[in-house]
Amino acid sequence: MIEYFQIGVIASTHGLKGEVNVFPTTQDPDRFLDLKKVILDTGREGKRELTVEKVRFNKKFVIVKFKEFNDINEVERFRQRPLIVKREDAIALEEGEYYLADLEGMKIVDEDGKELGILKQVIQTGANDVYEMKRTDVEGDADTVMIPGIKECVKNIDIENMIMTIHVMDGLFD
Repeated sequence: MIEYFQIGVIASTHGLKGEVNVFPTTQDPDRFLDLKKVILDTGREGKRELTVEKVRFNKKFVIVKFKEFNDINEVERFRQRPLIVKREDAIALEEGEYYLADLEGMKIVDEDGKELGILKQVIQTGANDVYEMKRTDVEGDADTVMIPGIKECVKNIDIENMIMTIHVMDGLFD
């Protein structure tokens, strides 16, 4: 199970006092208002916990001031670095909800229980999610199938057992 969730990426610096423009990758950018701590994945230097001092919004960005940084030169090197939170600090889920990242690696079966493949990634299209499945029964170019994340196709998602049951719609494997 995924231990950390990305909630944003530092896009650029903002001003001279150590603020950064964060491109939010979370479903709810307002969650930045409630954050006290966040983890900066610095890459080679590892993960670094930061204290959120101030948050404001500007167009598509969240402007964040961290207590640990007070100068543009201190944050300049963190462009394009992700901001993450621990699973326990992620947005709480309602009954029947799940984190998309937890679906990756899930076994996909048809309604008769026949294994069809493994979910490689979830693609968010806006209209509905699309599940990219690597077939386990064929080799070569036809080994990837895109499954629409609609109720007519996806019949059940069992997070605990890591199994997604789908209805094989006409043309899905063509």
